[in-house]
Amino acid sequence: MVDERKGYRGDEVDDAPENEARPIIHPKSPRQALMAEMLPPPPYSRRARHPIVVIGNAVLTAIVLFILAGGAGFYFGKQRYEAPGPLDRERTVVIPRGGVRDTAELLRREGVIDQTILFVGAATLLRVTNDIKAGEYLFERNASIRDVLDTVVQGQAIQHQVTIPEGLTTEQIVQKLMEAEVLTGTLREIPREGTLLPETYKVTRGTTREQVVARMANAQKRIVQEVWDRRAPDLPIKSPEELVVLASIVEKETGKADERTRVAGVFVNRINRRMRLESDPTIVYGLVGGKGTLGRGILQSEKAQATPYNTYVIYGLPPGPIANPGRASLEAAANPSRTRDFYFVADGTGGHVFAETYDQHLKNVARWRDVERERRDTAPASTGAPVPTASEFSPTPMLSPNAPGRTKQGLRPTPRAQ
Repeated sequence: MVDERKGYRGDEVDDAPENEARPIIHPKSPRQALMAEMLPPPPYSRRARHPIVVIGNAVLTAIVLFILAGGAGFYFGKQRYEAPGPLDRERTVVIPRGGVRDTAELLRREGVIDQTILFVGAATLLRVTNDIKAGEYLFERNASIRDVLDTVVQGQAIQHQVTIPEGLTTEQIVQKLMEAEVLTGTLREIPREGTLLPETYKVTRGTTREQVVARMANAQKRIVQEVWDRRAPDLPIKSPEELVVLASIVEKETGKADERTRVAGVFVNRINRRMRLESDPTIVYGLVGGKGTLGRGILQSEKAQATPYNTYVIYGLPPGPIANPGRASLEAAANPSRTRDFYFVADGTGGHVFAETYDQHLKNVARWRDVERERRDTAPASTGAPVPTASEFSPTPMLSPNAPGRTKQGLRPTPRAQ
């Protein structure tokens, strides 16, 4: 059934009232039909123009620009931070205690860096402004700011050596420390004799003398305890303190490494047989009190002079060390040679000749007298200086069993100059 509202071809019938005006539709040309139609402008939004939105957009833009600028600055700053510096050769610079800005300015004046702001900025960014250490530093040629900052923060200061020879008295050690230019400060007091370990110590410029003395004292305590713990089981020494006393005598009697244990063995034999030690260096220490050397030979009257340290008069060990012994002498005193020797005398070559009996010792002394006489005859007359002789035991026999506390006196050869 055909809908009456549709035309013959099924077109829809306009339902608009007959008297209503209809819009006139102009047909589009093919070109116009292909062109996009203009859309009406979007409705106006008051929210888009709100002040908060405007400010937010501005802040966001500023943040983006700041990030971009910071990234660019970081990139170029990092390039400068790691770039070779202005130094054309190695240079040593002493950096005192102070702030990061003072350090940067000093480095600039010394030609190590050319950008103080970059140095301070890098230290601030890395949070190491308070970690810069005073000291003497060696900066390599073309060292970058990064290299320089790492050096002063890690404290890679130049190491100097302070060498203290074995056998010096404490006062002599203090004098050497006072002469060391790399050290600073003074000492409140002179340490006790025998409490410092002679050694080569590495220090940085500006290290205080009190610090070096503390290191020497701590090292001595550690070494003495280690050696004492490994001592010979039958050693006639009662304490680590007595071990230091014996070692100091061994140290002063011989400078040859291969003789130390044998010299110590002689002293231990004498202690076991209740003989006087009769060591010349103990006389010297009793006379000068650790101030230094005597500068001449020991007189016969001085051998008989009663001092607490004169082992020609007293029995056993003196009341304290006569020097600061090294580790080798400490070990020799703790583990002496198993020898039957009771005497020794200089042999003219820097060493000693050892003897078990008094008669052997007298022959050795006679040979040494010949060496001394020959040296005096051949010494240049213009020098006017006395020819030093070597340290030797007086050939005093052991105590007589029938007379406790008394000795049979024998020949007492002239000892070496002290």
